[in-house]
Formats: sequence, C-alpha cells, structure tokens
Amino acid sequence: MTWSEMQPLLSQACGDTLYMVGWSTLIAVVGGLPLGILLVLTDRGGLLQNVVANKVIGQIVNVARSMPFIILMVALMSFTRWVTGTTIGREAAIVPLAIGAIPFFARLVETAVREVDGGLVEAVQAMGGNTWTVVRKVLIPEALPSLISSTTTTIVALIGYSAMAGTVGAGGLGDLAVRYGYQRFETDLMWITVAILAVVISLIQFAGDYAARALHRRGGRSGPAPRLRLLKAEEPAAADIGKAV
Repeated sequence: MTWSEMQPLLSQACGDTLYMVGWSTLIAVVGGLPLGILLVLTDRGGLLQNVVANKVIGQIVNVARSMPFIILMVALMSFTRWVTGTTIGREAAIVPLAIGAIPFFARLVETAVREVDGGLVEAVQAMGGNTWTVVRKVLIPEALPSLISSTTTTIVALIGYSAMAGTVGAGGLGDLAVRYGYQRFETDLMWITVAILAVVISLIQFAGDYAARALHRRGGRSGPAPRLRLLKAEEPAAADIGKAV
C-alpha cells in the first residue's frame, strides 16, 4: 500500500480516535470529579461524614474499575444501543469508554484531593465557609495541578481503550491496525499506526505535565497563594479589632 492510499485512512482513523477520546474524557471529568470529591467528603472525618454512603460508593467504584474493558463493552451493549441506537461506530464506543473512565478518574481525584493541606480547610471553616465554599475555594484550586495530571493519565488510558474498542468495530486507529495491519498483512500501515499512537500519547503527556508544573509554580497545591489570600482576608478583621480596642 502506497502512502497516498494510507493517508486518507490514517486521517479518518486519527479523527475518529480523537473524537472518541475527547468526548469520553469530557464525560469522565464531569462524572468523576464530583464522585471523587464525594468519596473524600463522606469518609471518616470528612465534612459530610457518612460511612455507609462512602462504603457503597467506594464499592461501586471498585467493581467498575476491576472489570476488563473488553468485558465492559460487551456487558453494556444493550445500554449502548438504547443510548445511541447502535453498538458499532465511534458514537457507540463513547458510552463504554466514558463509563469505564469515570470510576478510574474518580479514584485519581480522590487521591489528589486527600493531599490538600487540612489546615486550609480548617481556616476556611473558621471564617464561616460551608462545605461548598471549602470545595470551591480550597479543595479544587489546591488539588488542581494533581487534577491536571490525573486528567492526562485518564486521556492516555482512554487512547488505549479506544484502540481496544476498534477491534470490535468502533473505528479509529485500533480498528485500522487490525483490519489492515493484521487481517490484510499490511505491516507497514500497522507500524505507522503504532508510531502515531506513540507520538500522540507523548504529546499529551508532555502538555499535561507542563500544565501541571505551571499551575504548581503559580500557587497550586502547597503553594503560597492560597495561604496569602487567607491571610489577606483575615487582616481586615484583625484591623477592626485593633480599632475597637
């Protein structure tokens, strides 16, 4: 197969892979972020401590994470058909990809949020902040560099999942590698596909690491910015007390 014949196939496959991974990542972040934060808040000593709810949510996440993706795709075929009207194609692949990524990302979010300094949480509570304020002003901003890294890890995992989904008709680079590289013995095309996947993953990892480092330098987790903001908020109160005295 010549390059002129490969190029349209590769362009279409790359577009399908980016489409599947992009939408799946968006859904995983939207669903996994609150789930991961809820796992922290409902744990022992959390702001919304509820051991029963924490155990139930944690068990559901563990079961979903432990299921191999190929089995998950098969198990969700009826649900996928109900949502998209089909079980083949890139739209259909988004359903199992997103559902498989949500618990994966939720655990990463939980780990990132648990690393936030508890002193900052206590300071916001002392100033009258409620749970929503703590989440919005402390937990998410402080954990943001780690959340960016978690999102990067999720994207890389989804690229691997999407290649696996391609083996059952989802399209993308995985489908191209199997149909042409394996079934039609187009070895050159298969290795080009592998090289494209390696380059894409490397670029995504580099961009994610760069963004996480940049946020950390600007005052992410353990940085001075949130502490300074808290101190500035406390200064007027201290000044008022001095005037009263």
